[in-house]
Amino acid sequence: MRQPRIKISGEEEEAVYHCMTRTVNGERIIDDVGREVLRKQLWQISDYCGVQVITYALLSNHFHVLVRVLQKQPLSDEELLRRYNVLYPKPTRFQTTRLEVIRAQLAENGPDAIAWRKRQNALMGDVSQFMKLLKQRFAIWFNKTHQRYGTLWAERFKSVLVEPHGRVLEALAAYIDLNCVRAGLASDPKDYRFCGYSEAIAGHVSARNGLMLVFGARDWNEAQSAYRQVLFGTGADGNELKGSIAIEEFRRVIDEGGKLPLSTVLRCRVRYFSDGAVLGSKAFVGTQLAGYRKSMQRRTRSSPKPLPAITDWGELATLRGLRRQAFG
Repeated sequence: MRQPRIKISGEEEEAVYHCMTRTVNGERIIDDVGREVLRKQLWQISDYCGVQVITYALLSNHFHVLVRVLQKQPLSDEELLRRYNVLYPKPTRFQTTRLEVIRAQLAENGPDAIAWRKRQNALMGDVSQFMKLLKQRFAIWFNKTHQRYGTLWAERFKSVLVEPHGRVLEALAAYIDLNCVRAGLASDPKDYRFCGYSEAIAGHVSARNGLMLVFGARDWNEAQSAYRQVLFGTGADGNELKGSIAIEEFRRVIDEGGKLPLSTVLRCRVRYFSDGAVLGSKAFVGTQLAGYRKSMQRRTRSSPKPLPAITDWGELATLRGLRRQAFG
């Protein structure tokens, strides 16, 4: 039975989630044109929902996105209308007329206006609504373009609640951007168009802001230098792919109780990043677990589980302990 997605507990002002979803049967059917459409929709819908994209990676059969969600607050009518226009940048004649009607109703604040305002606010600041809308919109475009019908995505998206600062955010952002390297599509994520780091290098303001948030940097050059260190174990001018290792050698080091550089570990699959439910310091994971127990009125013997000491994680812990193929 699938464990319920852990939501942020308490009165925290923000939450960070790593979300991932895959196509039916893992079929590699999203080509470059499709990924370009998905990339544009990602930014469009994040603006509409008020969710900040920290970084992302789009591949032929799945995508990852690391997002920051602020605590929900009521939005002004003008902001709701702005976001509505973002969702429909090229409205049909009916939609244009409808928007004028909505404006008039909001001015009168009648029952229809109250209902519209409530529907729109329900879609804001919620990672589930963000992912649902993104997947639905892309599936509609994809099916129409390829003359197909039926389900495009295999299942409900996976999500991991992530501590919104520190070593975990740096490692996870790099892990997501390195998806193209693990897939053999590029030796450096800056050369792969469909990831957050590449867009940041190209000057995309929102992409840069996401990675600057990770490092608490004041400008892009500072963030880039720190990020290159995590990605490659080098500074901003380092171009060599450092830390590459064959999977057999990787597993041998693990079996012998050895350690590897973080940049090497991030080039292998780390299931804790997608299946760990909660990821962060032991205190952070413990707080979320306590909140989950209280909200669900359950008693459990679960406790924060430290990640295997195969690299310098910075004392990261997770909610779920993975018994098989945690790395690969």
